[in-house]
Amino acid sequence: MRTPVPFRTAFPLLAVLFATAFGAHAQAPASLSTQTVVLNQLPSEAAGPLTLAAALDLALRANPDITVALREREASEGTVIQGRARPNPSIEFLVEDTRTTTRTTTVQINQPIELAGKRSARIAIAERGRDIADIELATRRAEIRASVVSAFFDVLSAQERTRLAKETVILAERATVAVSKRVIAGKTSPVEETKARVAEAGVRVELAQAQGELRVARQRLTGLWGNPIPRFERADGDVDTLPPVPSSDMVEQRIEASPVLKRASVEITRRTSVTALERARRIPDPTISVGLKRAEELGRDQLLVGVSIPIPVLDSNRGNLLEALKREDKARDEHTALWVRLTGDVLQARERLSNSRLELESLRRDVLPGAQLAYENATKGFDLGKFSFLDVLDAQRTLFQARNQYLRALTDTHRAAAEIDRLLADRISE
Repeated sequence: MRTPVPFRTAFPLLAVLFATAFGAHAQAPASLSTQTVVLNQLPSEAAGPLTLAAALDLALRANPDITVALREREASEGTVIQGRARPNPSIEFLVEDTRTTTRTTTVQINQPIELAGKRSARIAIAERGRDIADIELATRRAEIRASVVSAFFDVLSAQERTRLAKETVILAERATVAVSKRVIAGKTSPVEETKARVAEAGVRVELAQAQGELRVARQRLTGLWGNPIPRFERADGDVDTLPPVPSSDMVEQRIEASPVLKRASVEITRRTSVTALERARRIPDPTISVGLKRAEELGRDQLLVGVSIPIPVLDSNRGNLLEALKREDKARDEHTALWVRLTGDVLQARERLSNSRLELESLRRDVLPGAQLAYENATKGFDLGKFSFLDVLDAQRTLFQARNQYLRALTDTHRAAAEIDRLLADRISE
């Protein structure tokens, strides 16, 4: 005759058996592998000359937008960990009758079992979300890189514009002095001196405007790494260095490899996994129950084994499945629309870059040398009495306008190149 196992002894044994049977389900918390970046408070550049490489390094390490994208990437790791988790078991305790002699006590453990690939689909969704966070981080870095390049060359152009404005002021001062001497000598009308002083005042206003634009450009650059007060002495670089115009084949390759389109492709894959999960949820998950029942009246323990299966009669998850299918179609349409828009924007930026380079070549080859020569000849002719001061003013104004046009074309060229890099986001300085 088998001696019944006392209930108080059987319950711990049941717990040990359950832990052994379902130990494979336990999920050890994974450690986050992403590196946390600690940023300095109000990072600042050195007080000397600032190079483009140093500016990029500061911005890529300290820009707050990159930090936000990095935090999202770290958070996505938690989503992946949670996606790998299995359903928790539940314990159920039941007492029938309160009298000791006739009381029946039941304890059982219930474990839901996921079917139809629900867990694998859930993991795939989380992993694709992490991939999207990776792409967002790379895209943000590329955008900041393009912003730094554009802002840096804006500072270079503003420095050059200020330098040219100072030279123009010096030329205007010389012209005013020369006219004053001729007026004193009685060789020209005092009206000419008035015109010279008005022209000098005009170029001084141009100098003040150029200096103001330089201050704004400097603040815009240092603001990219969170420094509101620029400390660097000057931007150190060659403003005349022109970025190359990418070929049509290179543009096409870079568009196909751009993180923007990669993100859209990953979103399609993620939506496909969501659809698979919602389709799998139409199949109900069974719950397996294992327990013991102690009948005091019989004086023995009874083993309980059961299965519970929901009946999908009232809710077959049709609405969620339809939503997932439509959002999958939407993701594909968004990919197509994004490709069309990205291609158009890149080709327009490439056209602006090409046109700016042609304009610069024409200005370098013909306009600037001609304007400089015309001003020198007009000045010499005025000193010799062959030209009026109006001719000198016209030549001076033409030279100043040609120089400004050249600087504007330089700025447009660098901005167009930076816009291409921002849109394609495939040249990232780490």
